[in-house]
Amino acid sequence: MREIAPPYIPSSKLVMQLGGLYAIWLREVKRAVRDRGQLIGGVSRPLIYVLIMGIGLNPYFRGEIYGEVKFVIPFTYLQFIFPAVIALNILYTSVQSAVSVIWDREFGFLREVLVSPLPRFTILLGKVLGGATVAMFHGSLVLALAPYADISLTPLAVLKGLGLMFLLAFALTSAGVIIAGRIGSFEGFGVFSNVVILPLYFLSSSVFPLDPALSAAQMRVVYPQWLVTLVEINPLTYAVDSFRGAFINFNQFDPYLGPIVLVSMAVFFFSWALFEFRKA
Repeated sequence: MREIAPPYIPSSKLVMQLGGLYAIWLREVKRAVRDRGQLIGGVSRPLIYVLIMGIGLNPYFRGEIYGEVKFVIPFTYLQFIFPAVIALNILYTSVQSAVSVIWDREFGFLREVLVSPLPRFTILLGKVLGGATVAMFHGSLVLALAPYADISLTPLAVLKGLGLMFLLAFALTSAGVIIAGRIGSFEGFGVFSNVVILPLYFLSSSVFPLDPALSAAQMRVVYPQWLVTLVEINPLTYAVDSFRGAFINFNQFDPYLGPIVLVSMAVFFFSWALFEFRKA
């Protein structure tokens, strides 16, 4: 009588790691879902920036040439700022989600997880994926306002945008974990994260364009040299630019530069966070 080979069963170690990864990811997501303040912030920021700031500043985003109204770039200010608001929502949510590291450390949960059989890589990956998932959801909330900004989103543009949004959310959540690991209080984290968030956002060409028709030398004549330099070395500049390429088909820089910078950010910040996490 022929023996029937038993079905293939994955190793218990792999199952344990995947189960632990899922549990940590789910805990981070549930924590964010129960936080009404975070959800209110995720809804209110797009409304303020898109519907109030975007509409209010739109008339100043153009000039007159020989009596004909011309936009600084071939888009309204509302359309120009729309992808940047997605980045803003992801930026705030990603960094703030790392508060859970301080929370878990304060109440002893982190210590219990760290002494479990799970590798620290798996623990960190679960926390970062959980924060990135919540940040992507908050970024996706802005997409609902696309009709009000007169932006037509194709399925391909949405898929491309979601991929870029995940890379940014993953990178920034990892950066938030690094900050949280070095700061011992909720108050200190809130102050420090805002010191990081606001300069990063406003120096990313998010609320004003650098004229793509100008050369590097001309740009430093039109704008202060220090401002152009800070915008160009800011990695978020290229993330915002890649979002504009996906959602409104406009790039101020090389279209391939944004995705390359986003992947580099994700790898660099996660590796740094893992290095810090292993010392905890």
